[in-house]
Amino acid sequence: MSVERAKALRKQMTDAERRLWYRLRAHRFLGLKFKRQVPIGPYVADFANLRAKVVIEVDGGQHAESQRDMDRDRFLSEQGFRVLRFWNDEVLRSTEEVLEVISTAVQSAKQTPSPGSALRASPPSPRWGEGN
Repeated sequence: MSVERAKALRKQMTDAERRLWYRLRAHRFLGLKFKRQVPIGPYVADFANLRAKVVIEVDGGQHAESQRDMDRDRFLSEQGFRVLRFWNDEVLRSTEEVLEVISTAVQSAKQTPSPGSALRASPPSPRWGEGN
């Protein structure tokens, strides 16, 4: 169900979503890969950088204090995602500031070591015949 919904939502983007997508798409923003209308579990995120585990939601007034949005944010957080929410108006009037917040979130995600990194503190020893 989510894949079909995501495809439909890609065709119905708001002006704010279009503006932000123009800046995020095709590795234009910090050379990062963002996807739009990404199915994650039972939800569809407006935009996501899956490597940094950052989800971006662009909301209209109908989302104010929405229990569904709170449930979505909780679910995404439990999956390890950081959720950034912006109002349509913020994106349209302050695009550069919105991009600054996204940049900070992605950069901080890059600096957070993955849970398995301590196990890889030193490179594996070479197999017989591969080293000096």
